[in-house]
Amino acid sequence: MPKHGIAPLQFGDPARLDAALSERARGLVGSEILKIAAEIRARIAAGGEVCNLTVGDFDPKQFPVPRPLLDALVRSLEAGETNYPPSDGMLALREAVAAYASREWGVGYPVESVLIAGGARPILYAAYRCVLDPGDTVVYPVPSWNNNHYTWLSAARGVALPAAAEHGFLPTLDEIRPHLAGARLLVLNSPLNPSGCAIDPGDLEAIAEAVTRENERRERTGARPLFFLYDQVYGSLIFGAARHAHPAALVPECAPWVITVDGISKTFASTGLRVGWTLAAPAVTARMRDFLGHVGAWAPRAEQVATAAFLRDGPAIAAFRAEMDGRVRARMDALHDGFERLRAAGYPVACIRPQGAIYLTLHLDLIGKTVDGEVVRSNETIRSLLLERAGFAVVPFQAFGLEGETGWFRLSVGAVSPSDIEASFPRIRALLDAVR
Repeated sequence: MPKHGIAPLQFGDPARLDAALSERARGLVGSEILKIAAEIRARIAAGGEVCNLTVGDFDPKQFPVPRPLLDALVRSLEAGETNYPPSDGMLALREAVAAYASREWGVGYPVESVLIAGGARPILYAAYRCVLDPGDTVVYPVPSWNNNHYTWLSAARGVALPAAAEHGFLPTLDEIRPHLAGARLLVLNSPLNPSGCAIDPGDLEAIAEAVTRENERRERTGARPLFFLYDQVYGSLIFGAARHAHPAALVPECAPWVITVDGISKTFASTGLRVGWTLAAPAVTARMRDFLGHVGAWAPRAEQVATAAFLRDGPAIAAFRAEMDGRVRARMDALHDGFERLRAAGYPVACIRPQGAIYLTLHLDLIGKTVDGEVVRSNETIRSLLLERAGFAVVPFQAFGLEGETGWFRLSVGAVSPSDIEASFPRIRALLDAVR
């Protein structure tokens, strides 16, 4: 033993150790959003004034967890619900999810179709790994959340479809159709992270029909089917005339190939409770259960028991949604209206009116212009200018797989107050006044 305390460990050359790791690990790009979030946290800790519109999370001071859910969680913990849950989730929660999906989306899934996990992320990853073999093709739009990273982890071939702003950055069937014949997995998210726009039910029906027809063709030739991964974790956060639909409710024939992702994280402002689920054909769910069983990505037992009770309480859900939707809309409208006033005044800004989720899409037409004599050449420069000079923290669309210096950014409203937003606009205007 050392005479004077514990000697620090020596790890040698970091580059040599890194080179010894797997190709998948060394080729993986860390979360761009989390890197930006860490920068913002450090700035706030140092006393900086920041309107933080970066991470898709909820500040409990702004968006508290539903009181009935919190009370049920406390009761579950006090009752000793602290040991391992079943690998596919507590039966009471699986039954409650099936009933919830029937009420909300008009789909009659059996309990064997439901798999519970520690949030939506493990479900997404499990779907990729259970459907795709190395070299298989996955089709997804950009911008979108994490599909590029899950494609890399699965050693698959990604076909990223750049979606247009005029369509809310959602892909059309005409853009998707040419790629279906060679694909094993189609991935869509609605309302979309990052744009906050929702797929029209008519458009979703046409896409589900195309998947069904493609699989009928493959069945005749003996080819492996095309799966449709539909992330609807924001499905209950929908505004105005927009509507959310489940593909299997629109086209029941597509049910064998649809894998749905959902959970309480966004709908009920419960990101840290880590309860998510899938709805899929029982044979698919069983394979995903076995995969996640080796990962150990279970939602904690007490949270599962509490969520089961809450999902059965229709009045409590309705009351919470009415309040939460109002809070989200107030912040979305404050951002949208503020940027619309700037646009009307001649400033180089534009934004898409959101239809759901907690996101607003902002365009700043600054590439090639100058600020204090310096040429703006990238989204990163714009992001840094907003943060340094306006205390306004946003995420560029490169973090969602869309390449190029487009001037598009995601703004997330879960961690800010309306007064935070209001106070930021004079600072943004002052920055834009310096643009030439």
